[in-house]
Amino acid sequence: MLNKKALSLLVTASLGIAALTGCGNNSGASGDSSNKVIKIASQSPLSGGSATLGDALKNGSELALNEEKDKFKELGYTLQFEPLDDQGDPKKGVANAEQIGSDSDVYGIIGHLNSGVTIPSSEVYEKYNIPMISPAATATDVTDRGLKTANRIVARDDFQGPAGAQFAMETLKVNKIFIIQDKTAYGQGLAENFKGKAEELGAEIIGEEGITVGEKDFNGVLSQVASVKPDLVYFGGLYAEGGLLIKQAREKGITAKFMGGDGLDSSSLVDIAGDAVKDTYITSVAGVSTDTKFAKNYKEKFNKDAESYSIYGYDSMKVMLLGIENAIKENDGEIPAKDVVAKAVRSVSDYKGEMTEVGFDEKGDNKFAKIFIYKFAEAAYPPKLEGEISK
Repeated sequence: MLNKKALSLLVTASLGIAALTGCGNNSGASGDSSNKVIKIASQSPLSGGSATLGDALKNGSELALNEEKDKFKELGYTLQFEPLDDQGDPKKGVANAEQIGSDSDVYGIIGHLNSGVTIPSSEVYEKYNIPMISPAATATDVTDRGLKTANRIVARDDFQGPAGAQFAMETLKVNKIFIIQDKTAYGQGLAENFKGKAEELGAEIIGEEGITVGEKDFNGVLSQVASVKPDLVYFGGLYAEGGLLIKQAREKGITAKFMGGDGLDSSSLVDIAGDAVKDTYITSVAGVSTDTKFAKNYKEKFNKDAESYSIYGYDSMKVMLLGIENAIKENDGEIPAKDVVAKAVRSVSDYKGEMTEVGFDEKGDNKFAKIFIYKFAEAAYPPKLEGEISK
């Protein structure tokens, strides 16, 4: 045992080490003590049923941040990337958001994938004045609440849903439609916007049903579909449930065309549905990034092909860092308060990215967002581009 004097010396030394370790919140944890730290966090599902897209979002963001490190080093700052797994769960997203908000070095958030996680989490970012850019969340409420920190670079559901309905009615020439949605903010909002436009164009909605995220057996709802024989089944939801719906529908002998939104824009849809994915149409807020320099760099970095939201995570991070860079330069080389940074991010108006041009309106929506129409002509990803629609 130590005597009291030795114990006192040990405690004093330990406290001194702890003080050195924890001092200087903005001291540059990457070995360059001359640089201040700027952290950019990401939130997306890195586990669970939508992890394929969540991982893609995270990887694209990381690739972009790494490319900007040298520029920020010259400005006197060390960039750090802080990815978090929101598990596609609103409660987890909010808990992570509080953790992010408590870190004074975090100046931006890239995320989320799911609108249902984005909406409550963005309330926390607003409280801490931390700007958020979503590469994927499409629900109208993401930006309609008037938050100063919530932004996105993709199109809204009230653009995507009607675009899908217009394509279904005018190009596919369908009349009788059965709608299924997953009861989330994303799925329900997308389905409602699709329905409204489809009815306006003369469609007959012959059935509507909701399913539950995580559900595996769709015999009940598909029996209803089979009984009314629609021309088209429209699904508002994600690929995990969408792939099973398509696969089980074909096994049940349902021959109607399938259509859904960007939640189906994933290689995992093909993995789940297999050959049954043929003749499925999707609208997506994401363009195809194959055969680009970005796709090559992504493959080299992560040893996997880019997914739909990989390049949107990339462009979101680039826009975020452009806003932060502008804020620093306008403040004589010092990073200003987070509310000033948030204003600088919202003020980005002419970014020309790898996939999309970005200019935020007063709500934080991208004035240049597009909708892309795809068809799975075979069981392979990415699907074939059928066309694109601009506002």
